[in-house]
Amino acid sequence: MNLRYKKIDLKFSYPFTISKGTKTHQPSLLIELDYFGIKGYGEAPAINYYNIPVEKMIEDIEAKKNLIEKFAFTHPERYWHYLHHLFPQNSFLVCALDMAAWDIYGKMNKKQLHNLWNGDVTKNPLTDYTIGIDSIKNMVAKMEEKPWPIYKIKLGTDNDVEIITELRNHTSSVFRIDANAAWKPDEAIQKINAFKDMNVEFIEQPLAKDDWDGMKFLYKNSPLPLIADESCVAESDVDKCYDHFHGINIKLTKCSGITPALRMISRSRILEMKVMVGSMNESSIGTAAIAQLLPFIDYVDMDGPLLLSEDVAKGVTFDYGKIIYNNFNGIGVDVESF
Repeated sequence: MNLRYKKIDLKFSYPFTISKGTKTHQPSLLIELDYFGIKGYGEAPAINYYNIPVEKMIEDIEAKKNLIEKFAFTHPERYWHYLHHLFPQNSFLVCALDMAAWDIYGKMNKKQLHNLWNGDVTKNPLTDYTIGIDSIKNMVAKMEEKPWPIYKIKLGTDNDVEIITELRNHTSSVFRIDANAAWKPDEAIQKINAFKDMNVEFIEQPLAKDDWDGMKFLYKNSPLPLIADESCVAESDVDKCYDHFHGINIKLTKCSGITPALRMISRSRILEMKVMVGSMNESSIGTAAIAQLLPFIDYVDMDGPLLLSEDVAKGVTFDYGKIIYNNFNGIGVDVESF
């Protein structure tokens, strides 16, 4: 295989604010693997609080580029195991390479992955659209600018209840609330009880990622379902979340790719937990990969391209929350230039 890569900075249409901070663009690494003329594409956005910047991904590539390229490719799962041992501390890079390998594999078999896996697309969940933390006036304006059936509302402020109360006055759409680990247990119970009659579907990551005692308390007392995000990074975290959350949010970049995500979905089903796959503000490359998992999950947050003012490829399109696939094989993405 031949490997090419490049760093990009994807600009947001509006500054994107969560409880952890604000950013105006999303740094990301794009990968192209060329296997005898079949090109596969992958993406890994860099998230500051996971301490894997794009520069670290590039450094690791350059240190072991010949090893990445010389693997005798037959199946993405074998390649993922090889990469996992090659880069044990860089799940983000492994994700981008794993994604590109699956793209190649789908193209080799002349199918999009969800068809290769016999997924029933008639049951695909709708994607939400994210409203970041802002003034209530601006949050309302963003919501009204983008009519949508499901909104993910970022919280983690002193006036969270006021925000949801006011937003509810402007739409009947379903709300999903994401606190990004900003609350304390007593605060969470108070706020969740305030939200329980406001058409809120679930609460995502209410407490600090390692507050397992607090989550056990919430799990027993919350009137709304709880979904793990920061508490569920890798495969091994799925079992930890059992009896602490009602479901998990899988991020391809964090868990190291499509290969482990498929196993996490299977394990969650055994544990009878709900499954969500979430966005890390990917372009259409990473978002197209997420779309391949839709037939196998309950909820999805894949609005990355909708939040960006520029994109790097053509992938899925959006119709009021519904995901429309294209006719490309693999992950279903068309990269015009690299």
